Amino acid sequence: QVQLVESGGGLVQAGGSLRLSCAASGIIFSLNDMGWYRQAPGKQRELVASITSGGNPDYADSVKGRFTISRDNAKNTVYLEMNSLKPDDTAGYYCNARRVTIRGLFSYWGQGTQVTVSS
Repeated sequence: QVQLVESGGGLVQAGGSLRLSCAASGIIFSLNDMGWYRQAPGKQRELVASITSGGNPDYADSVKGRFTISRDNAKNTVYLEMNSLKPDDTAGYYCNARRVTIRGLFSYWGQGTQVTVSS
């Protein structure tokens, strides 16, 4: 079965850094576009950063210049390096794997990891 397991969340002071990891199994990782989403209490889930199967990254305007997404296909893992963290970055962070095939769209989610930024 498909599993996406996030790790690396925690409590950090404003201005600090965290590195999130998402280890995937049960999928052909290299063929999937990967994304990091976040959801704060009372807010909708939003896309933070994504990276295509070909390695092209994209970022939400709110994190550009502060966050970096990367992937290691040999380790079936996607990372989110978060620097200059702000209290507004506080949220549950979720990993997503997405692939479009002739059979349709396949999308999988991890269980999430909490990031809390104190002011």
